[in-house]
Amino acid sequence: MIFKGKKFCVAPMMDWTDRHCRVLHRLLSARALLYTEMVTAEAILHGDKARLLGFDAREHPVALQLGGSDPAKLAEVARIAEGFGYDEVNLNVGCPSDRVQSGRFGACLMLEPALVAASVGAMRKAVAIPVTVKCRIGVDEQDPEVALRDLIRGCAAAGVTSFAVHARKAWLEGLSPKENRDVPPLDYDLVHRVKLENPGLEIVLNGGITTLEEAQAHLARFDGVMLGRAAYQNAAMLAEVDARFFGGEARDLDTAVAGYCDYVEGKLAEGVRLNSMTKHMLGLFNGRPGARAFRRHLSENATRDDAGIAVLRDALAMVQRQSEAA
Repeated sequence: MIFKGKKFCVAPMMDWTDRHCRVLHRLLSARALLYTEMVTAEAILHGDKARLLGFDAREHPVALQLGGSDPAKLAEVARIAEGFGYDEVNLNVGCPSDRVQSGRFGACLMLEPALVAASVGAMRKAVAIPVTVKCRIGVDEQDPEVALRDLIRGCAAAGVTSFAVHARKAWLEGLSPKENRDVPPLDYDLVHRVKLENPGLEIVLNGGITTLEEAQAHLARFDGVMLGRAAYQNAAMLAEVDARFFGGEARDLDTAVAGYCDYVEGKLAEGVRLNSMTKHMLGLFNGRPGARAFRRHLSENATRDDAGIAVLRDALAMVQRQSEAA
């Protein structure tokens, strides 16, 4: 089934969706919208902008996810991001970690919808690229029926038209960030009701989607889907996205891997460590003969100081040999 005008997104994930990961994912899908890890506005304003914001041109379309709650600072960082060439700037109103709470950004901002609206309003005035929001349905004792609608209503009044909604509450006290990804129950129907109430807004569903079959079912009701851990840990599924949902060309996994090897070899010449690039490949061959040997070889050898492209090519050869023998 072809879904014209809809989105398939790979969620922003700390320590995972860095620039190397995004190149790999882009080689697997031309149509998936990719997101950076969350970067705080303060880090960008005071840190190494090239290191924090630089990306490979082949990553497009790619969105920068920001953490922050100061409208003026977020507006300035949005301008910087636009200058770097990002296709979208997304405000994080969903991360439940302690560090995020202490910095007054992420999921705790569900408690301050007026501040979120002021922040995205300032960002929109600063840039021409889309400003979007990723949120939860509520936090702690909030009533999600009220909290989600309040947040979306305020941001929509400020001009935001696209929201990625993780269909779970976040418990800021009592649950770890990991538990917050699984323990609070999902409420897809609430998000769908909000979509029906706001037909002019783009609502992308996030949370608990683990297969392309599930993604297809949700695309019938929502404007897009956003997969996180499932898309990272089983990235080979991305090779099916373009043909399955958008009528594009099917991506060949082996061709994509060959392209990534070329990328890795180029980055090694620039001094990038092998492990920082191959760690994103560990789940790539899940279910195929040789997958375990592939993971083991990279885990044991890619972290060496002198690890080069031969380590990766040897690991890939193990998959090929065992696949041919199967």
